Amino acid sequence: MRIATLGPTGSNHEFVLQAYLHERRASGVEIRLEPDFLRAFDAMLRGEVDFVLQCSAHPMHAECVGRYMYRAFPVDTFVASSKPLALLARTDRPQPRTVGLQPATRHYLPLDGLEPIAQATTVDVAAGLLAGRFDAGICALEALERHPDALRLVAPIGPAIDVWVLYGRERLGSDPALNLDAPVAQRLAAA
Repeated sequence: MRIATLGPTGSNHEFVLQAYLHERRASGVEIRLEPDFLRAFDAMLRGEVDFVLQCSAHPMHAECVGRYMYRAFPVDTFVASSKPLALLARTDRPQPRTVGLQPATRHYLPLDGLEPIAQATTVDVAAGLLAGRFDAGICALEALERHPDALRLVAPIGPAIDVWVLYGRERLGSDPALNLDAPVAQRLAAA
């Protein structure tokens, strides 16, 4: 089995997919990291991968739902936390003026007085921050742990809690209006 999601290595998509596979006790699954979701979905439709995992908060989610309607079907959904996030700044920029961010993180905290510079992923934000392309950035807190001399903590954010969707080429059934096999449905039935 092969599952595609958004790269690069270290992305929240990879992190959550690994957690999902661990919780499902799935072994022998090949993870394919793609630079964007259009490539991931196209690879699935060509049969190069079996599934695509996408966060519903990703800016491309609505585009992919519309573009691949009746060709890519939601086959599983779940709620998961991202890596802990933070607003970090370069240690050599005491008064940051620019902030790198992945668009979905734009409203995670007030950024008054900072000019936002959009990046594709939080991994790209961390790399751009370290390369000096902007003064501050919203990215995984682990960037500070890896580069304590170059970065400083401005504000902790914590993990984002999002809905994740696993897509496949075959629909769940003839009318999946209600997925009664979903874990929460089973819990509600037992209540």
